[in-house]
Amino acid sequence: MARHGGRGWYGRVIAAAVGVTAMAAVTSVWTAQAGPVDAGQAGADASARPSAGSVPARVSVDIAHASDHGARGVNITIDDGPDPDWTPQVLDVLRENGVKATFCMVGTQAQAHPDLVKAVVADGHRLCNHTVSHDTTMDTKPDTYQSQQILDAERMITEASGGVRPVYYRAPGGAFTPYSRDLAASRGMRPLGWNVDTKDFERPGAAAIVATVKSEVSNGPTILFHDAGGDRSQTVAALREILPWLQQQGYSFGFPVR
Repeated sequence: MARHGGRGWYGRVIAAAVGVTAMAAVTSVWTAQAGPVDAGQAGADASARPSAGSVPARVSVDIAHASDHGARGVNITIDDGPDPDWTPQVLDVLRENGVKATFCMVGTQAQAHPDLVKAVVADGHRLCNHTVSHDTTMDTKPDTYQSQQILDAERMITEASGGVRPVYYRAPGGAFTPYSRDLAASRGMRPLGWNVDTKDFERPGAAAIVATVKSEVSNGPTILFHDAGGDRSQTVAALREILPWLQQQGYSFGFPVR
């Protein structure tokens, strides 16, 4: 799994998160103190949306790639948001095509935009923990640092959602470690990989993003897009074209296995 480099936007995120992580070091073990899920937040099935007051059930430590829709299932995954400019547009395209996706959220972004986190949940999409500050060198850092990044992001996302926990964990740039996978799994978050990297972050043009999906979807069902970190207009345009195409090819849209 390729690592994305040169992300100046994330330099600012990391800087902003330093104080959050430092303050949370004393209390970062998330003990499910938030209130129950609001009754109006129905959407995704209950087994994939444990409330903040429940004890998460351990899931597999193996990195998930398969779809719960079987051999012709496709998992749309959206990373790095939420973003006030692009997440609403991505949600609109998904809604227009009747597609549910998995949103891998950065903790500080979720904390800054709780309305968007709630909008994602309300539309029936699933939440994924993408750490506090999107550090792609996570696998070179001590276990204590990895723990803070994962548990603090879990807390931020759960609070921003109104009580819905993330049910997957995607390491930034694929920087998983045995420790981080085990920790996430113990919190009910299945480690989540990808099969198709659209490289939309590099802004190669909507046509190139679409071509990548068409040529590589046979590699596996989990497709990586982004809704933050810069201008994501190409991603939105590509989704408008590729989602109907996938349906025309006989694919259905599911969630990663848990």
